[in-house]
Amino acid sequence: MGDVVASAGPLSEAQPDQGAWRPTTILPISHLARISAYWLGLTAIDGAVGGAIQSRVDFEHLVPKLEQGGALREIGIIALIIGIVIQPTVGSISDYTISRWGRRKPYILAGSLLDVVILLAISQSHTVIALAAFVALLSISTNVARGPFQGYVPDLVPNEQVGLASAMVGLMQILGNVVGFALVAIANIAGNVGIALLGVAVVELITMLSVVIRVDNGPPAKPRSGRSWWSIAAETWGTDILQQRSYVFLVASRLFVLAGGATLVNFVVFFLSDSFSQTQSEVGGTQLEILAVIVVANCLAIVPAARLSDRIGRKPVIYVSCLLGGAGLLVAGVAPSIPIALVGAGLFGLSAGMFLAVDWALMTDIIPRASAGRYMGLSNVATGASTIVALIIGSIALDYFNTRYGIGVGARAAYLIGAAGFLIGALLLHPVVEPPRRSRADAALP
Repeated sequence: MGDVVASAGPLSEAQPDQGAWRPTTILPISHLARISAYWLGLTAIDGAVGGAIQSRVDFEHLVPKLEQGGALREIGIIALIIGIVIQPTVGSISDYTISRWGRRKPYILAGSLLDVVILLAISQSHTVIALAAFVALLSISTNVARGPFQGYVPDLVPNEQVGLASAMVGLMQILGNVVGFALVAIANIAGNVGIALLGVAVVELITMLSVVIRVDNGPPAKPRSGRSWWSIAAETWGTDILQQRSYVFLVASRLFVLAGGATLVNFVVFFLSDSFSQTQSEVGGTQLEILAVIVVANCLAIVPAARLSDRIGRKPVIYVSCLLGGAGLLVAGVAPSIPIALVGAGLFGLSAGMFLAVDWALMTDIIPRASAGRYMGLSNVATGASTIVALIIGSIALDYFNTRYGIGVGARAAYLIGAAGFLIGALLLHPVVEPPRRSRADAALP
């Protein structure tokens, strides 16, 4: 591991505490890939754990059918609160951390190792109480790693490569969703969801090592100036952040857009099982079909969206993403057959590819980079919270509509409510002031 950024040099124009600091060294593609690789492991955890819990609650009959939504809420609410508190706080603390591994890596290493242990425990949990307890612990450990990791793109990537780096982050998140979703599908076919959790633990270890061993440490820590760690942790929640109006609206927009998309993934088992009367093995097979459609759509959208946003701006691309995502959930929610539902999945795949490529770049454009851990940690609360928000709102719809109108209506209603998330996200994006686009020559990628 190289201690390559001990002082202002070729990588930076000023020290982080001066506020004008920006990385300037153009990075090779391989380095950008390593910076973003850990997103694959983190996102795979989100997808695999959510899918495994759905399958365990539904197919192991841990609770009666009409109480399944309540069980999901019990599991999700505590994890939501923990994620909101831990991730930005540890991210902000990492801005000031001094170690021979830089300011981010100690947290990434510790959080990842704890993740693996807790994932193994979840794989052996067969009651709602045990699942809730270990998911809460996983929320602590994964957010200890996730908060500081947010800062790596602002730490190391120069302005000229922000669009490309954002596309690669989006690509890794998509691949993570693919890995997590595929592992759950295979596990459903095999009838043992523990397989998915063991697999994703291995994936996280590999991607974590690619960052800890091969990625540069980044710029030096901000000076503490004699302040206590408690004071620094409290700084995370300072009201000064409300002065960053564009940032606040962008975080809120991200929350609703991602919550809309999370609805599709987090209720797919109930959608297929209840609305189409599929068995566990059949659900696994259909999940693989949905995955294939989404992946193809992602691949078609992500790089063109990132490059287009460098030229016309980030916001127009995100607006189109919201339109496609809302349409995708509406189509899936009313689909009378699996082929029609796959059309909805394809529209969602295009939306997700565009959004993940461009939203990250817009966030990187507007945050103060010297405090990247704090700002990116807070912004990613929206990412982590979106899944739980979707789970809570969707589970209420699941129980209410299944009880009132019959089994199978609840998951469809959750999808239709999820579509509204894209509309709200687009409305919240409007007040965001996007920095002026660089000239085409300046924005050109090497």
